[in-house]
Amino acid sequence: MQAHNETGAYRDSLRTTVRLALWTSAWAATLALAKFGPGLLWDSRQPVASWAAVAVNLVVGIGWIVAFARFLRAQDDLQRKIMQDALTVTLGVGWVAGFGYVVADTAGLVAYDVGIAVFAVFLGAVYLAAVIVGKIRYR
Repeated sequence: MQAHNETGAYRDSLRTTVRLALWTSAWAATLALAKFGPGLLWDSRQPVASWAAVAVNLVVGIGWIVAFARFLRAQDDLQRKIMQDALTVTLGVGWVAGFGYVVADTAGLVAYDVGIAVFAVFLGAVYLAAVIVGKIRYR
């Protein structure tokens, strides 16, 4: 009976992982559409098309959030703990670094503008490092 439960749990985890990957890809695609569509696919002076692309991106983003929540619920307790710790660190670093940057920029201490994409990559790296540290820590 336990082997059946473990197989079912693995299947659920795999299913939620695939769904999360699909939602992540869809969100990235709609983000690219909203960003590059006004210059490449339609005239940038057509705000209706641009607003529609942004709205679609927001709706797909909500779907991604739901998929991520389902993904977390499908993980075993240890994996969920590792991810929760990693998300905690990432949120804290994001708040501290983000507001620190805003304050430094307001004070005129920033020599060049760092785009939001750099910040997103930075947070991704922090999350990945925190997951790796968590996996090593709970080995």
